[in-house]
Amino acid sequence: MDTGKLLGRSIAFPPRIGADGRMAWSEGAQNIRESIQVILQTELGERLMLRSFGAGLGTFLFEPNTTVNRCLIQERIEHALNLWEPRIRLQDVQVDADPNHPHQVIITLDYGLVSTGGNERLALTLHLGG
Repeated sequence: MDTGKLLGRSIAFPPRIGADGRMAWSEGAQNIRESIQVILQTELGERLMLRSFGAGLGTFLFEPNTTVNRCLIQERIEHALNLWEPRIRLQDVQVDADPNHPHQVIITLDYGLVSTGGNERLALTLHLGG
């Protein structure tokens, strides 16, 4: 089975040059992970022709690390990924305070790949302000 065709292929994120001197590409489950990162790192309104694209998590940069803000982050992530990444089905989104860094949250995404039924997990860190 060619997972590149099944799950997608595009320029790698972040963009970089491969060992052969050409643009690096990502495919399969890696392409989906990179797509999720693009969605979560894009601010609402940042894409001029697609203003509703993204999760808008940057608005939390100067917000305190409270339960309320962690719930709002979780809702934003769920909404954005359900809207913009049709190749996955979210199973769980956890946004937890980082016990070692009071101004960070740890985001853990559990999702299924629609085309293969495989399960994946992605963990990210988001910095908050205070």
